[in-house]
Amino acid sequence: MAEMQTTIGGYKLRSLLQTGAVSQVYEVVEPTSHRHFAMKVLLPEHADKKDVRAVLFHEADVGIKMRHENVINILKVSKDEHTPHFIMEYFPSGSLRTRLISRDPKDKEFIKVNSRKIFKQMATGLAYMNASGYVHCDVKADNVLVNALGQTKIIDFAITKKIKKGFFEKMFHRKGKPQGTPSFMSPEQIRDEMLDGRADIYSFAATWYELTTGRPPFRATSQSELLRKHLGEKPAPLVAYNDDVTEEFSKFILAMLEKKKENRPENFHKILMDMKKIRIFKSIADEADEDPNY
Repeated sequence: MAEMQTTIGGYKLRSLLQTGAVSQVYEVVEPTSHRHFAMKVLLPEHADKKDVRAVLFHEADVGIKMRHENVINILKVSKDEHTPHFIMEYFPSGSLRTRLISRDPKDKEFIKVNSRKIFKQMATGLAYMNASGYVHCDVKADNVLVNALGQTKIIDFAITKKIKKGFFEKMFHRKGKPQGTPSFMSPEQIRDEMLDGRADIYSFAATWYELTTGRPPFRATSQSELLRKHLGEKPAPLVAYNDDVTEEFSKFILAMLEKKKENRPENFHKILMDMKKIRIFKSIADEADEDPNY
């Protein structure tokens, strides 16, 4: 771990925000402007590994193209030999996963009270990414930041893929090893088929299944069994695990978890339109009627 107050690429490290398997994220300060940013930098032992560097630079390349209030914006990248890193906007917050696993009841209540707002912002950010020609490929609570006001940003483009549209792109698609998080992967992602925004819709629904019930759609004792369930087993209704979830929302999420992508909503714009008429929790008044911007 780098020492605090160390300078990397002209930015002074202020605090460690997150540690991963191959990288760390720091809050940093630009001395000339005193502005705060976040920096993702590879750990020293991985800095010279071509494959690890390629993933970091791929994430930076995708993020630099993103300009949306619900998607984290990456500003610049450094391919320095010793400290490869990129700079992104600083968004002081924790992930939805942090709140979900917290033992403090206030965190669970926060998700519940802000659920409609978070749902809308996640869907809007993913609609933008898909419309920009990208499939996020790793939608889950870990990759959604939410601050105390309920403002939401999607992060982590490490395995984000460009949507293939042309005839030759489709014809020359070759299957490889599937990438993603097993509890949230769509059937077509597990089979490493060509993906479009409907793969993100499946993962989005699996995430909301977990956020509202406290568990993902499927559980298993092995990864292979878990993937088999995604491919062939129907998930239980959300109301089976949380009777405060409305029947309409339960059906809405299950429709997004259809095995065949053709049977899911066609895009996030359709989801946002349909959501206007749907309540998430019985115990919370319908915020759609109260929010003129929804």
